[in-house]
This record gives sequence, structure tokens and C-alpha cells, in this order.
Amino acid sequence: MPEIPQPSRRFAANMRRLRRVAGISQEELAFRAALHRTQISLMESGSRLPRLDTLVKLAGALEVPIETLLAGIAWEPSITKVGHFKVTESSA
Repeated sequence: MPEIPQPSRRFAANMRRLRRVAGISQEELAFRAALHRTQISLMESGSRLPRLDTLVKLAGALEVPIETLLAGIAWEPSITKVGHFKVTESSA
């Protein structure tokens, strides 16, 4: 099984933490965001990243700014080499 990239793991941790803080199940989050529970499970495991429209739905359903779901994930461009993701460890 391939290793899950750091940005996917960080997004998954952010999403799982925010859902738990909201006190809702994956099923409830799926309902609020008009998604299937399987999609929620795949995103929380880091196996899948959301499309832009799904990201907006998740933020709305969790009642948080999109930036909160993306906390700790940044792109670092470079003029001398290929850019890369910078992921900070979760504080939660």
C-alpha cells in the first residue's frame, strides 16, 4: 500500500479534529455537507483529498473558515528547484 503524502495526512487530521470538536459523527457531517459518508471516511483517512466544491461544503458544514481545514499546509515555491509542500505538525 502506498504511503499517504504529508499534505493528505495533515488535512485528514484537521478534518477529523474539527468534526470531533463539533461533536458530530461522520454520518452527520456527510448529511450536513450533502456528501456520502464514505467520502468523509476516505478524506479522514487521508486516502482522498476534496475537490474545491467539496472543501467549501465541508467548511460550511463544520462552520469554520476553509483556512482552518488547510491549517499547517503550505506550498513553497522555488526559483532554483521544484516547489514543495510544507506541512507543520498538528498541535492537537
